[in-house]
Amino acid sequence: MRIPSKLQPWFEARQRFRLSHAYIQMARELGLNPRRFGSLANGQQEPWKRPLAEFIAHCYHKRFGRTTPEHVQSLEEAVKRAEGRRSERRERKANRAVPP
Repeated sequence: MRIPSKLQPWFEARQRFRLSHAYIQMARELGLNPRRFGSLANGQQEPWKRPLAEFIAHCYHKRFGRTTPEHVQSLEEAVKRAEGRRSERRERKANRAVPP
């Protein structure tokens, strides 16, 4: 499975900040930048900041009015779905190109 460069920062952020699939999906739906998570994360010297997962959940609830997404989809599932759509599109295109 090849990881698209568009999703690579999300995989790295999930691992670095130990976020679950639900938090990553909420952050993606909010339009957050995974490269900026370091400044959003709570450092030991910044007691006024919320932990990153709690911050994402708060923003998500504020914008969408619910605590979690209705259907949580992992990044791996998103990659598989995209690959499936891409291969299906290639097959349809190949079938159209073949003259009857």
